[in-house]
Amino acid sequence: MYATDELFAGKENLIKPGPPVFAAGEFGAKGKIYDGWESRRRREPGNDHAIIRLGVPGIVHGVSVDTSFFRGNYPPQVSVEAVSADGYPSAAELSELDWRPIVARSPVSGDADNWYPVEASRHCTHVRLSIYPDGGVARCRVHGEPVPDPRFLTGTIDLVAIENGGRLTDCSNAFYSSAWNLIMPGLPASMADGWENSRRRDGGFDYAAFGLAAAGLVRQVEIDTSYFVGNAPGSARLLAARRPSGSSSAVDWAELLPRVTLVPDARQRFLVEREEPVTDVRLEVFPDGGLARLRVLGEITPDATAALHARYLAAR
Repeated sequence: MYATDELFAGKENLIKPGPPVFAAGEFGAKGKIYDGWESRRRREPGNDHAIIRLGVPGIVHGVSVDTSFFRGNYPPQVSVEAVSADGYPSAAELSELDWRPIVARSPVSGDADNWYPVEASRHCTHVRLSIYPDGGVARCRVHGEPVPDPRFLTGTIDLVAIENGGRLTDCSNAFYSSAWNLIMPGLPASMADGWENSRRRDGGFDYAAFGLAAAGLVRQVEIDTSYFVGNAPGSARLLAARRPSGSSSAVDWAELLPRVTLVPDARQRFLVEREEPVTDVRLEVFPDGGLARLRVLGEITPDATAALHARYLAAR
C-alpha cells in the first residue's frame, strides 16, 4: 500500500501470486524492467521501505524475501516490522503507530529466496519491509496463522475458509496441486488453482481433511469443480467429527453429506441436516480427480465464539 520509492519497478509486484519471471530484453524509459519492487540508487543517508496490508490478519511465523533475478542491485540487508491496527488506516496513520520488529536487520543474498523465521510474534495486520539502503526485491511472502477478528465471524459464515481460521489437517494425495487451495478465498482462477491428485489404479479413493475455524453447526456445503472438465471426481461425500477441545487424537467420522454424483466444471450446493456441532470435516472423492473449492457454511456455537474472543484478545 506504500513505498518510499519505486522508480524502477512497482511495489505491487511484491505480492503477485506467481513466482517472479525475467525477460532479458525488456527495457523501458526508466531502464531494465524487473518483476519486483526496485527503488533508485540512494545518494543521501537513509533507506527505503514498503508497507504491506496483510490479506489475512494473524500471527506471523516466517517471512520470505525473494531477490530472484536481482544480482547486482539487491539490498545487502533487510528488516521487517509489524503492527496490528483496526480498520483500514492510511500509510500516514500507520506511521504514527508502534511498529514491532519481527525480523531484525539481517543480511540478504542476491538472486535467492531468503527465509527468516519469526518467533514469539503477536497479532498483526500490516508489515513494513525495510531494505538497506536501496535496491530490488522480487517477492515478499508473510507466512503464518490466520487469527481473524471474531466480531466478523457471526451469522452464517464459511467455517472451513482459511481466512476464517480453517486449516488442512490431512490429505491422501496432492500430486498436481495442494488441497490447501480448496479453502482459499475467492473464485478459482484456473484448474491450477485447486486440488488435484494423481490417477488411482487401485480401486480406492482420495480425501482431504480440514479443521474448522471453530465448532459450528453446518447448514450448507458447496463443492466446486470449476475448470475440471475431464478430470473431476465421479462422486464425493463429506464426513464430520467433533474433536474435544485441545485434543489431537484420532476422531470418529460420521456422514454429513451422503455420497453425491458430481457435475464437471460447476459449483454444486447441498443442504445439510445436522443439529450437532462439528469441528472437523473430511471430503472424500471417488475415485480421484480435481476440485476447485470447498465451502462449509454454518454458524459458530456460542461457546466456541467466546473461546475465539479470548484467543483474539490474548494475541493482541
